Order: sequence, then structure tokens, then C-alpha cells
Amino acid sequence: MLRRWRAGDKDALDQLMPLVYPRLRAIASSFYQDARRDATIGTTALVNEAYLRLLQQRRLEWTDREHFYSFSARVMRYILIDYARARNSDKRGGSINHIPLHEEMQWISMEAEDILELNQALDELDSLDPRKVRLIELRYFLGCTAEEAADVEQVSKASVDRELQVARAWLFRRLKGTATKTVNED
Repeated sequence: MLRRWRAGDKDALDQLMPLVYPRLRAIASSFYQDARRDATIGTTALVNEAYLRLLQQRRLEWTDREHFYSFSARVMRYILIDYARARNSDKRGGSINHIPLHEEMQWISMEAEDILELNQALDELDSLDPRKVRLIELRYFLGCTAEEAADVEQVSKASVDRELQVARAWLFRRLKGTATKTVNED
């Protein structure tokens, strides 16, 4: 179906979405297990917005389903960023509860300011090491396991674990104000 969609068959996406929707919904809902009602964007809205943005894609170059899921992770990241920006412009301060983005990154919340700062940090990291950003997107935005991320990136699980550890440390230092301009695994 991905190949048909890439070839220009508009109906292929309509046939594909019922197959991938449950996984995308599960991924989106993992962001909101403990979230308040007024979190940045709800599960259904996130998946539906991702679907609408996928429909707008003109240059489709999917190689396989892992590539599709990787791209979907990036789409979800940008949706969260867009909603965070909109929410941040509407409301500042107040009594905000800290809702973590992911259990392995408790220091980043789903609140607008944190998502925007994370996006800026990921853009900086992308200029230094794009694979680490892809792994962050796969693992924390798309909800892939380390094994699935290893399959997508065609590296070992140990490499994924090591690179994610380095990426999380770099992001922590960057977001807490002490990051260096290089990303080393030593």
C-alpha cells in the first residue's frame, strides 16, 4: 500500500490508515497516560492531525513500513510543536502540572514551553548528529522499542541504547543550560 500511495494512488492511504491507525493511536495515547484534560493536544486529535498532514504529502519516498513510522514520528513531533506554540501564545503561567513526555525523560513535560525548548534542542542536535534525533523521534515520539528503532536504523540494539543515552544526556544538559556543542559517545 505504501508503494501504491507513493506511486500516486490516493485510495492507498485510505486503505492503509485503518491498518496503522491502532498503532498510531497507541503511540499517541502513551503521551497522555497521566495527562490532564487540557494537555497540549489529545490522542485522537494528534492521530487525526497526523493523518491530515500525511494526506498533504506530495513527495512520498517510503522505502518500507519502518520508514513510514519514522516519518509519522516526525509528523507527530511537529504537530505537538505547533499546538504548543499556539497554546503558549494563548496562555502564559498559571498552575501548570508537570506531565512528563516520557518516563525516561522526566525532566521534559508535555507543556508548551518544554515542547518548544525540546524542539529547538532537537534542531541543534540534528545539526550535530541527525541519527540521534531520529532515534529520539522513533523512541519517544513514535513509541518504538529499542529493538524496533534498531531495525529502522539498521544498527544493533546496543548501539541504539548507547546513542539514546548520549542523546538524552546531551538534551538534559542543553535544556538545563550546560550542553556543549559536540556530541561524543566517550
